[in-house]
Amino acid sequence: MAIFNLNINGKIREVDVDPSTPMLWVLRDHLRLLGTKYGCGVSVCGACTIHLEGQAVRSCQLLVSQVGDKTITTIEGLSENGDHPLQIAWLDHDVAQCGYCQPGQIMQAASLLKQNPDPSDLEIEEAMYGNLCRCGTYTRIKAAIKTAAKS
Repeated sequence: MAIFNLNINGKIREVDVDPSTPMLWVLRDHLRLLGTKYGCGVSVCGACTIHLEGQAVRSCQLLVSQVGDKTITTIEGLSENGDHPLQIAWLDHDVAQCGYCQPGQIMQAASLLKQNPDPSDLEIEEAMYGNLCRCGTYTRIKAAIKTAAKS
């Protein structure tokens, strides 16, 4: 076990965990930030997507010992009141069905829009490729991203 001081959603959070613990489990089990979801555990579905220094990463494969003093943003920290343009667009386009993958989808899309504020359809599809939605709401996801890009 080791003590880590992590900058998560703008706050320093102290955890005492094994250095090989994936950030997904630090967030969910130790810090009770339950928005980040477990999907596959092997970094292929995107349900566990968070931001590390503003870049979308899969928290199921990111070890707590790899974070250091880098900033982490989870879906809970994307906006204080749930009013990020993507969150609003998600509601406007009625994107979620079961909703399970949506935090990861939104975090991936937020990283895309930060890097490319006006993505083409192809750029959206390429950026979102690794985020799976079992309900198949991909058309609505793309529409919501395009709406948020205009905001």
